[in-house]
Amino acid sequence: MSRPAFTPGRAFLALGLLLIPASGGLRAAAADDYPPHPDSVVQAGVPKGETLRFTIEGSRLFPGTSREVFVYVPRQYDPAQPACLYVNQDRVQWNAPVVFDNLIARGDIPVLIGVFVAPGVLKSAAPGDTLDRFNRSFEYDGLGDAYARFVLEELLPFVETRTAGDGRPLRLSRRAADRAIGGSSSGAIAAWTAAWERPDAFTRVFSAIGTFVGLRGGDRYPTLIRKFEPKPLRVFLQGGSNDNNIYGGDWWMANQTMQRALEFSGYDTRHVWGEGGHNGKHGTAVFPDAMRWLWRGWPDAVRPAAATKNAVLAALLIPGENWTLVGEGYQLTEGPAADANGVVTFTDIRASRAYRIGPDGRPVVSRENTQRTNGQAYGPDGTLYAAAAGAQQVVAIAPGGAQRVLAEGIAGNDLVVARNGNIYVTHPPGGNSNEPSRVWLVRPDGRKEVVDSGLRFANGVALSPDQSLLYVADYRSHWVYSYQIRTDGTLAQKQRYFHLHEPDEEDMSFADGLKVDRDGRLYVATRLGIQICDQAGRVNAILPLPNGRITNLCFGGPAFDTIYATCGDQVYRRKVNTRGAFAWEAPHKPAPPRL
Repeated sequence: MSRPAFTPGRAFLALGLLLIPASGGLRAAAADDYPPHPDSVVQAGVPKGETLRFTIEGSRLFPGTSREVFVYVPRQYDPAQPACLYVNQDRVQWNAPVVFDNLIARGDIPVLIGVFVAPGVLKSAAPGDTLDRFNRSFEYDGLGDAYARFVLEELLPFVETRTAGDGRPLRLSRRAADRAIGGSSSGAIAAWTAAWERPDAFTRVFSAIGTFVGLRGGDRYPTLIRKFEPKPLRVFLQGGSNDNNIYGGDWWMANQTMQRALEFSGYDTRHVWGEGGHNGKHGTAVFPDAMRWLWRGWPDAVRPAAATKNAVLAALLIPGENWTLVGEGYQLTEGPAADANGVVTFTDIRASRAYRIGPDGRPVVSRENTQRTNGQAYGPDGTLYAAAAGAQQVVAIAPGGAQRVLAEGIAGNDLVVARNGNIYVTHPPGGNSNEPSRVWLVRPDGRKEVVDSGLRFANGVALSPDQSLLYVADYRSHWVYSYQIRTDGTLAQKQRYFHLHEPDEEDMSFADGLKVDRDGRLYVATRLGIQICDQAGRVNAILPLPNGRITNLCFGGPAFDTIYATCGDQVYRRKVNTRGAFAWEAPHKPAPPRL
């Protein structure tokens, strides 16, 4: 089909008010005075699709639940060509099958299959005496990828096992540009969350009276949108000034806050505001034109509308520079470290092997039998220090390859080597839960002492560029601690300092490897990606990784302007517009932060 042009209908107004034709001209709509759009009613001569009804039982992701599913199949659908897709929460809304019949017939949207799914219900074990468990808020209002996984791993595969009434098999396109998702109220935030978590699966989002408030964390989205590297999503928002204003928040204001965050971050977004309440009247009125707008330019991929206004992302990211795969097939990568030439080495803990990234950019084995080495760091003389956790040793590896044990009795996780040769090593608790988590100071002659304990799980460690402060990540909290370093190398003035974001489904950030750049920013490997903090302890930006996993990172390359990230079974790199700071070089005092 030809690519549709966007032609606003009578129910759409880019200025944010709904205008309705009236005798003598246009008039502003009163609250909830939203008549159906012409494309929401059956039109003569338009081929009529069919809507099938099924029930899904026995979800793996939401155990014990069952739910209804309605599947719209247009007359024009040909199984020889996988169809585009629209998924909607809360069953059929917006007179969507009729709208799709009309818009597909005119070529305004591509041939698509609509999947309309109800929220899950756990049926009572004693019907009549006890309540069912209603999963709607749990599935829809929460952040995280659980609902997206349900749609992608359970719902859509189920649909593709069905057939149309005439026996046509249902085949759905896998292209993200061919998929849209939408809903109203909690169904709207569910649609947004599915696309936010899986932009590789959905890129077009329709949100009506979205529940972006404090029910299960949805009020955090405007902040996260401003901090995350923008994702390839196109978003249509509808809201009304008479929407809910209750214990969880103000829906009207929350939707405007979402819209401002999306525009701030450069997303391709459009909104229509009205005077309606918490119902589907206005959403039904604007749905046809919202579909035209969301699908405009198809089959091209969705692109940002503008550059992000996040100053840190704008300063760091280089247009066209994305994550590049360095290597894969490992068991658990960790310990990336760069020498004075910018050459990067990393470890595969479970394989007890270390790698060096060669001149051709490919990893080659540099050491075998590393005793499950985790963290690594270079010293000022070019010696590589490693936390050999399996042997509970800190080892020193000379540039020529000679190896010696510097300290024993330390099951180290990560380490950093100061310019004066002092080494700080994190030692998390072992299998014995009574064992404390410790931070060790190992001096150049091998003498060691515990300089802090009490963190839940001491993990990543780094020095500030001027080497006056030590930073330690607490893996089992949302904090990175800051310590002042005394002249004798011991620590003082311990403080929970860097405040991190956590995944919604977790109670901790999984803060792991730490590195700093010359401007004093701290880069933290977390479950959400690389969280970039300013010197004042605030997360300014977040860079997700392609595979959603990261254990550690370092700056490397000839100009030390490339981030190398160890990500479980893979390693990635990305060039950025900054330079890493290294503890082996002369201390550097960055400019003070803006407070």
